[in-house]
Amino acid sequence: MAVTLVRRASLLPLPAKFRTPAPKTATFSEFEIPVSFSFTFLSHYCSSALRLDPCYYGDQQLHYSYDSDSFFASLIDGSTQKSHLGQIHAQLLVLGLQDSGFLITKLVNASSNLGYVTYARRVFDEFTDPDVFLWNAIIRCYSRHIVFADALEMYARMQAMGVSPDGFTFPHVLKACSGLPDLEMGRRVHGQVLRHGFESDAFVQNGLVALYAKCGRIESARAVFDCLSERTIVSWTSIISGYAQNGQPLEALRIFGLMRKLNVKLDWIVLVSVLKAYTDVEDLGQGTSVHGCLIKMGLEFEPDLLIALTAMYAKSGQVMAARSFFYQMKTPNLILWNAMISGYAKNGYAEEAVELFREMISKSMRPDSITMRSAILACAQVGSVGLARWMDDYISKTEYINHVFVNTALIDMYAKCGSVDYARMVFDRTPNKDVVVWSAMIVGYGLHGRGREAIDLYHSMQQAGVRPNDVTFLGLLTACNHSGLVEEGWDLFHSMKHYRIKPGNQHYSCVVDLLGRAGHLDQAYDFIMKMPIEPGISVWGALLSSCKIYRRVTLGEYAAEQLFSLDPYNTGHYVQLSNLYASARLWDRVAKVRVLMREKGLTKDLGHSLIEINGRLQAFHVGDKSHPRSKEIYEELESLERRLKEAGFIPHTESVLHDLNQEETEETLCNHSERLAIAYGLISSAPRTTLRITKNLRACVNCHSATKLISKLVNREIVVRDAKRFHHFKDGRCSCGDYW
Repeated sequence: MAVTLVRRASLLPLPAKFRTPAPKTATFSEFEIPVSFSFTFLSHYCSSALRLDPCYYGDQQLHYSYDSDSFFASLIDGSTQKSHLGQIHAQLLVLGLQDSGFLITKLVNASSNLGYVTYARRVFDEFTDPDVFLWNAIIRCYSRHIVFADALEMYARMQAMGVSPDGFTFPHVLKACSGLPDLEMGRRVHGQVLRHGFESDAFVQNGLVALYAKCGRIESARAVFDCLSERTIVSWTSIISGYAQNGQPLEALRIFGLMRKLNVKLDWIVLVSVLKAYTDVEDLGQGTSVHGCLIKMGLEFEPDLLIALTAMYAKSGQVMAARSFFYQMKTPNLILWNAMISGYAKNGYAEEAVELFREMISKSMRPDSITMRSAILACAQVGSVGLARWMDDYISKTEYINHVFVNTALIDMYAKCGSVDYARMVFDRTPNKDVVVWSAMIVGYGLHGRGREAIDLYHSMQQAGVRPNDVTFLGLLTACNHSGLVEEGWDLFHSMKHYRIKPGNQHYSCVVDLLGRAGHLDQAYDFIMKMPIEPGISVWGALLSSCKIYRRVTLGEYAAEQLFSLDPYNTGHYVQLSNLYASARLWDRVAKVRVLMREKGLTKDLGHSLIEINGRLQAFHVGDKSHPRSKEIYEELESLERRLKEAGFIPHTESVLHDLNQEETEETLCNHSERLAIAYGLISSAPRTTLRITKNLRACVNCHSATKLISKLVNREIVVRDAKRFHHFKDGRCSCGDYW
């Protein structure tokens, strides 16, 4: 029950001493408490501050004297609402206790603890001569509530007023420097730490380690750490976290091993960094061991650890385990959503990633640029232009419409979904294009074999004053390679030195492919022999692929030997060699390759093709008869084969890897997955509709030639994305010009 206690002149005259600012000792009966104070609140906190002290006024009335600091300190400590603090503050003003630095500091700290930052500042500003304790209180308040700029401003004012900081000042100031981050200010504070003699203070030194680590100066953080005379769990956590966050997971794990040898007690904070380090080095085994450790410690439901576990299992491809952790969180935060969506997108679960992104935005969770890029990556993997358009439309309604990294991802997405024109539309609308944006568009042109457009864009990039990088030249060389622009590609490769860009294996493999597909196999071999770096898998693979086209068996066998020594368990290399033998009709050698594959436990990937019809993807594999419309599909396929023969099409029987008779060969060829997808597309879409197909393997010569003629016979554009590039078939021609 709320009560009002007021001075009553008829019962107790106000002594003269209370008409001026009150001394430390006053009487409980002589100040009034506002009505909003409850009786329970008063009785609970007054009992500890009052002491019985018989005194007499006039007619010997008994009253209680009390210690004002203890009494109001108890009231402040027990406050749970801003209104309580306001009422106490008012009483301090009434009683003239507003100059008590002890009580005002208590008020500021209590306001900070309850989250009333603005009120804490107002209380601070009303105090005329704050000491170091009060300055610490307001700096701590701002730092604790992530108002780091104001924390540093108050620290500067404190120095300007000649108040020297102490060991409790620096940790909060350093935290503010870390949070901004402001390395230059942090260095100045470090100097002040040394000048004021706190170079041995563990709390201050831990703050310095965290500062340098968060500002990316891990060497400086390590220097401070190595000089610590006393290392607490905070010290170890700061340096391990610093290495983990600055791209040095192995060093983070090495220091963690040292920490364990010293029997330093673990906490959940250090385990978060350790899990991140094991995630980065892709050591799921050790990461699982840490998971077991935290279960024993009873920390498996700590939110930050759940995020780290989700990220670790998702990145390692254990998406089902990751999802189980994800759904343990009642309200997953943005970091957790990002970990799960990214994990799906980077491990081949593109449709699940898109679905989870849709679920996220349906719950009004606001994505960030990381979310956007992961979702865009997933859309690119799905390969649906309709889905790509939906994603683009969604982004156009957000603040990321002009975000350079998001737009770069959109350009890549459209290019991989088969629409280089939409990619160019995003490129044209992107303001302040940097080299990454220009390179993404050039790579997109290269993916679609539009070499001339790629080179023209490169010249525009030069005119815009943007300096190319290694990715730019990789896109240009790919574009020339896919367009048969041998001289242009050769000149571009040699122009890299003008920008002091050292070619990598991918650049060299593009040149080898460029020369080899143009028939210059001996020149390609000489080029490899003169490389200043050791030829990698992609280089020898390019040579082997070209040898298959021109049936250069001996040179192809040499390239295959190099591949087997570098990567003995890659099925693709054996298939390439088998293709070479089959093209030369060396069936006995084809059989030997197949035996070798069986001995190594290798199996050829099953070819499959996806086609998008009305926004939905349908999958087909070789000889597939599982589709509900299978009968119609094969009837359409037979019709197409009949029309092809009537148009004079001759099957390329060397595309078959087995020694079959002519009839079996032709039947095998016409049942390839992309042919089934084309047949389904023709019976499922309106005339003149573009068919978009994605194939997991490279297109064979026979299907490529047949699709060119089919595009003319049915008057359709057919876009096929194989394992290497896009083919746009229209009017009996392909955009690749038969360079693929």
